[in-house]
Amino acid sequence: MSTAQTPEVLWAQRSNKTDAEKNFIYLTITVPDVQKSNLKLDVKSQSLTFSGHSDSLKRDYHVELEFYDKIDEAETKVNHTAKNIALVLRKKELKEEFWPRLLKDAKKVHFLKTDFDKWVDEDEQDEAPEDDLGMGGMGGMPGMGDMSSMMGGAGGDFGGIDFSKLGGAQPEEDDDDDDDDDDMPALEGEDDDDADEEGAKAAPKKTGSKIEEVA
Repeated sequence: MSTAQTPEVLWAQRSNKTDAEKNFIYLTITVPDVQKSNLKLDVKSQSLTFSGHSDSLKRDYHVELEFYDKIDEAETKVNHTAKNIALVLRKKELKEEFWPRLLKDAKKVHFLKTDFDKWVDEDEQDEAPEDDLGMGGMGGMPGMGDMSSMMGGAGGDFGGIDFSKLGGAQPEEDDDDDDDDDDMPALEGEDDDDADEEGAKAAPKKTGSKIEEVA
């Protein structure tokens, strides 16, 4: 039996000294293709243990985390997707300051990384969008299908723009053709008119000369 692999863990946080719902940890355990029936998640006041198995990848995962400070495990929110396990862990103590790190041990571990998609600086928390808080922000992760729909909608709009441009170009080409058609007969007509005018001018001269000769 192969040794369990330690999955990549991403984290970010928010802090608030008055609002518990804005005083939490974002935690994402990257474990693709792990079915709910094949995973175990144990969240305690100062620790988390995850074990899982991917049938498609034939791989076992295991990770244990001991947090820097306590959390309120009763308020834990979990969102399971085909790519990961995303959690919101509410900090037990309301504080304006960030935790200096996620884990109790200050030693760096290779599998733990900052989730820069969710991270904001401590002094910029008030500027973070509302949908980035709690499960609202996490709810966007399985909404990738919605983004695909938006892309499809954008594509449709682009198609409409292209068609309208093509539609607008056709009359301009027709106008140019009409102008060319108008110009061509006009030139021929002018040649004919000029010839008639020259003939008309020439006729009286000839007649006049004949009259003078007769006279």
